[in-house]
Amino acid sequence: MIKRIFIALLGLIIVVGAIAGVKVLQIRTMIDKGSHFVPPPETVTSATVQSEAWESTLTAMASLEAEQGVTVASEVPGKVARIAFSAGATVAKGDLLVELDATAEQAQLRSLETGRDLARTTLQRNASLAAKGFIAQADYDSAEASFKQAAAQVDNIRAIIAKKTIHAPFAGRLGVRQVNLGQMMREGDPIVSLQALDPILVNFQLPQQNLTKISMGLPVRLRSDTLGERQLNGAITAINPKVDDTRTVHVQARVANPDELLRPGMFATVAIVMPGGEQVLTIPATAVLNAPYGDSVFVIEDKRDEKSGASSQTIRQQFVRLGGRRGDFVAVTSGLSAGEAVVSSGVFKLRNGQGVVINNALAPEFNAQPKPENK
Repeated sequence: MIKRIFIALLGLIIVVGAIAGVKVLQIRTMIDKGSHFVPPPETVTSATVQSEAWESTLTAMASLEAEQGVTVASEVPGKVARIAFSAGATVAKGDLLVELDATAEQAQLRSLETGRDLARTTLQRNASLAAKGFIAQADYDSAEASFKQAAAQVDNIRAIIAKKTIHAPFAGRLGVRQVNLGQMMREGDPIVSLQALDPILVNFQLPQQNLTKISMGLPVRLRSDTLGERQLNGAITAINPKVDDTRTVHVQARVANPDELLRPGMFATVAIVMPGGEQVLTIPATAVLNAPYGDSVFVIEDKRDEKSGASSQTIRQQFVRLGGRRGDFVAVTSGLSAGEAVVSSGVFKLRNGQGVVINNALAPEFNAQPKPENK
């Protein structure tokens, strides 16, 4: 009985050992194949490192201001007798806006003119008598003073009447009307806003370290939401000689605004075009693999098999230092040379030394000034 049990155990051990040996052999074979396995090449798109001259600019956020802008107001009290403008209209310099009732002043003017004429006649008569010695010099001086006083009173009432006829001080666009016919106005009451919109002033701040880079007359380009894809051109007209407490300098430019799309109080983006240019190496921004330890790209290189002589393409991960951006492109300040080919898309799925096949049939289009469709 014991002999049979021993034989059964021995047979079981032999079977288990055989199975284990087969499995070990299979695992070793799989490990050996895995160590020599070469993954199929990955299909990628490519782009060439280009050497380009980029325009150098300084950008800032700006606020817009009318070159001339006032709220037209009444200088004297009175009742509105006539409104000669329409809200939102464009007016020329000197156009009539509002007339205040001046009937009382007109009557007073006629009375004062009569007194002035009498004083003039008296002065002329006394001048003739004084020349002949018939009156004292004091009487002539008194007549002259009376005439000058009467003439001053006439000039004063005429000035009041003139102030009751309100004209546009300069050409521009009117705003919302703030008076009504028959309204009693006090001194300083607003009538309407008047703004000269073309050209328009652009105010912005630059850090003090940029002060040596700018000068009067440098061209500027302005963009705003109201312009859509358009941009307006102008030039720097003033640089504040004093640096603010925030260590910034106030700069002002003048920009043409023929369509009056820009209005005072708006915000805009202004770019100062610096003289000369900057020679840079550019690649598509999608070619960059961003990581906490540094930015890198995959350079495509040709590789030849020493045994078969066949050529293939592999990628090499290259760390780079990046500069500015222009649309879909980014500047590379170090790490690449002009003419090198880099993978332009899908870099997140690649690894160093991997084989690749280039297929640019579906490569995305890169543009320095992209204009995506609004869908």
